[in-house]
Amino acid sequence: MKKIFLSLFLLTIALTNADACTNLIVGKKASKDGSVMFSYSADSYGMFAGLYHYPAADHQPGEMRKIYDWDSNKFLGEIPEAAHTYNVVGNINEWQLSIGETTYGGREEMVDTTAIIDYGSLIYIALQRAKTAREAIKVMTSLVETYGFCSEGETFTICDPDEAWIMEMQGKGPGEKSAVWVAVRVPDDCICAHANQSRIRTFNMKDKKNVMYSKDVVKFARQKGWFSGKDEEFSWADAYAPADFGGRRYCDARVWSFFNMWAEGGFGDYLSWAEGKDSQANPMPLFIKPKRLLGVDDLRNSMRDHYDNTPLSLLSSNDPGKGLWDSPYRPSPLSFEHEGKKYCNERPISTQQSAFVFVSQLRSWLPREIGGVFWFANDDANMVPFTPVYCSMTVRPNCYNTEGADAITFSMDNAYWVCNWVSNMVYPRYSALFPDLQEVRDSLDNSYLAMQPKIEAEAKNILEARGSEACVKFLNDYSVEQAQKMLETWRNLAVFLIVKHNDMVVKPEKNGKFLRSPYGIGATPVRPGYTPEAKKRIATETGTRYSIE
Repeated sequence: MKKIFLSLFLLTIALTNADACTNLIVGKKASKDGSVMFSYSADSYGMFAGLYHYPAADHQPGEMRKIYDWDSNKFLGEIPEAAHTYNVVGNINEWQLSIGETTYGGREEMVDTTAIIDYGSLIYIALQRAKTAREAIKVMTSLVETYGFCSEGETFTICDPDEAWIMEMQGKGPGEKSAVWVAVRVPDDCICAHANQSRIRTFNMKDKKNVMYSKDVVKFARQKGWFSGKDEEFSWADAYAPADFGGRRYCDARVWSFFNMWAEGGFGDYLSWAEGKDSQANPMPLFIKPKRLLGVDDLRNSMRDHYDNTPLSLLSSNDPGKGLWDSPYRPSPLSFEHEGKKYCNERPISTQQSAFVFVSQLRSWLPREIGGVFWFANDDANMVPFTPVYCSMTVRPNCYNTEGADAITFSMDNAYWVCNWVSNMVYPRYSALFPDLQEVRDSLDNSYLAMQPKIEAEAKNILEARGSEACVKFLNDYSVEQAQKMLETWRNLAVFLIVKHNDMVVKPEKNGKFLRSPYGIGATPVRPGYTPEAKKRIATETGTRYSIE
C-alpha cells in the first residue's frame, strides 16, 4: 500500500503514517491439493475493516459508479457501471477470482493526482466485472488507460482456480490519464511473493502466453531517461522503482523469509540482498520451486512469521527490543535515531497493525459455489484463527460487519475489536501469554480444516439434489456459524487470560478450569519471574546493583 522509496529519509517519513502489506502466492502444481492459493495481509496503522461484500447486480444503461479512494474515502469521480456485476465477498468473487496487492511506491513523479481510479477501487471493480485472472487484468488495465491511475506504484496478485499472476502498475504523472504496467504468470509449480517492493525485473516480451504489458512500457522509461538499453534488457523494477535500503530490508526481506522457509536448502545466498546494505548483492528471483507441496495450513502459518530461526530473528539473544517477555513485535516507526545515528527495526510478515488477513484457496475441480474458500482473520495473522468464508457467500457474519463499530468505536460484538483486545494483552507479555492463545488458535484452525471435506461433500450433495441456491445457503450458514463461534471463543479467551495472568503471576488451572484450595478460595498463584535470558541480562548489565552477596 502507500509508500515512496526515494531515499531512506523519505521512507522513514512515509512509514510513520503509511500502510504495508504482504502477498504469498502458490501455483496449483506447488500446492498439496492442486489449488491455486495466495495470502494477503492488509497492514495499516489505525485501519478498521471487516469482510467486504458487493452483491451481484444488474445495472441500467447510463448508470454511474462513484469512485472513492480506498485509503482515505475521498470522492474521486464516476465511471459507467457494467451491465451486470458479480457477487464479491472479501477479496474473492463467485467465480473464484481473487485479488490482493502491496504498494511499493516507485517514482513519485509518476503519481497522477488528476486520475480517478485508485488501487483499491481497481481491485473491487475487477472482482465485480471479471471471471478469470486474465479477464481481470484486461479490466484493470483498460480502466487505468481510460481514467488514469491515481495511486503510487502497485503490485497486484490476481488468481483464479487455474492461474496465478503478478502485475505491477504505475501512473504516468499528473494529467496523463494512463498507466504503464506489466503482468507475469507465476509458473504452476512455483511459489512467489511481494511485500511493498517492486518484484518484476526483466521479462520475456515474446512470451504472449505468460506475459502481458502496456505497449509503451519501455518507451515511456526511455522518454523519461530512466532506461537506455535494448528492449530485452529492460527491468521494470530498476527503471520505475529501484530498491534502496528500505525497499530491501523492510520489504523484500519478507519475501526472502518466505522463500527461505520453502526453498530446498534455504535461501541464504540472498540474505545479503534482504539485509539491504550490500550494494553488490544479487536481487532475488521472482519465483522459485518449493522443496515440497504447500497446504492451506502452510500458507497460513507462513503469514505468522517473525523471521523465525534466521539471522533477522526478532528474538535474537542480543536484541533488547524483545523486552522481558521475548516479544517478536516492535513499536513503529521502523527507524529511529540515537546520538545522531540511524537504526532500524525489522519488519516481519506478521505485524501488529494488520487490519485483516486472508488465504484464498481456489479449486478448479469443484463447483464454483464450493471451490473458492476465503480463509479470513480480522487481526494480525499470528494472533487469530482463519475462519472459512465460501466465495458464494451473500450474508456476512455480524462479527465481521458490526453496526456501530469503527476505528474509534469498540464493540464486544465485533471481531476486529475483540481480537485486537486479546492481541494487545498478549503483545507486551508475549512469552507468558502467547502459549495460551496459540493453543486456542490452533485448535480452531485445525477444526476448520478437519471439517472441510465433510462440509463440502454435504454441500455437493445439496447442490446436486436441491440446486445452487440451497447449496449457497448451506455454506453461508456454516461460514457465519464458525465466525460467530470464533468471536465467542475469543471473548472467553480474553477473560481467561486476564484471570490467569493477572498482576504478572499465573493462577493454576487444568483443562481451562481454575483450581481452588481445599478451603474454596483460588489456588496459590505461581510467580514465574523473569525468563532465564532476562535474568542473565539483568545480572550482567547491572553489575553489582542487584547483587545480594
